[in-house]
Amino acid sequence: MVVPLVAGAVIAATAVAGKYGIQAWQAFKTRPPRLRKFYEGGFQHKMTRREAALILGVRESVALEKIKEAHRRVMIANHPDAGGSHYMASKINEAKDLMLGKSENSSSPF
Repeated sequence: MVVPLVAGAVIAATAVAGKYGIQAWQAFKTRPPRLRKFYEGGFQHKMTRREAALILGVRESVALEKIKEAHRRVMIANHPDAGGSHYMASKINEAKDLMLGKSENSSSPF
């Protein structure tokens, strides 16, 4: 007499747990994708090495090849001919020049 009662309780508990498990899985599948966290601040008046590294997405002490590769990757995504802004392109170029040591002053016309 007790065995059917316990079996029924186990089946009911399994059904409820399955229902909530399915709901949790559907909520997990429909969540928005996790986007990469970018630097949210604006540009400083005079670009620093830290800001240049943040713009290019590299560390402050990185090899020249990595800087050039990062510059190319960021410029492809933000080039004015591909719908990017001239302002962003000038800031990206300024960041590359600063990281490569080509200029210490701000050469951006913006």
